[in-house]
Amino acid sequence: MRKKLNITEGIFPMPVLMVATYNEDGSVNVMNAAWGTMQERGNVALNLTETHKTVKNIKARGAFTVSIADAAHITEADYFGVASGNKTADKFKNSGLTASKAETVDAPVINEFPLCLECEFIEYQDNKYGCGVIGRVVNATADESVMPDGKLDISLVNAIAFDPYTHGYYKVTERVGEAFKDGLKLKK
Repeated sequence: MRKKLNITEGIFPMPVLMVATYNEDGSVNVMNAAWGTMQERGNVALNLTETHKTVKNIKARGAFTVSIADAAHITEADYFGVASGNKTADKFKNSGLTASKAETVDAPVINEFPLCLECEFIEYQDNKYGCGVIGRVVNATADESVMPDGKLDISLVNAIAFDPYTHGYYKVTERVGEAFKDGLKLKK
């Protein structure tokens, strides 16, 4: 028997994305965004309101990065969600993390997060069903620690997912199947 749940904002799992920009003074700003996805193969869609400091920075700089949060930095990742860039000037500095300039866009890469997408800002959608920030991925980088034999091993990223029903974080690490292959067993 199925039981009714309260309607919440999510589908589980929701990615825990670290969206990074530069502030007006060149300092680093990072926010935790669980409402984000790939819109199509080369575009990122982030459901962010214009009141976020990050959105203001994206519009001003025309660029941002999206890193996948990992279990090793769950405290910092959560901090980027509970501290507002509009109210906390040294938000990134307080985290103790470090950043480097992205190779292809005017935005920072958070060094401690192993997987990063560098994005050019395309547009902000603010209509009734608009999804916020749309960006084109122009570069993707990964730390060598998650690339044994030169290939990305996503299980080594130790990505975390957000559970909107209980407000928990969960590690996403174990490969359990082969996409576009396992289902062929049922194809007649």
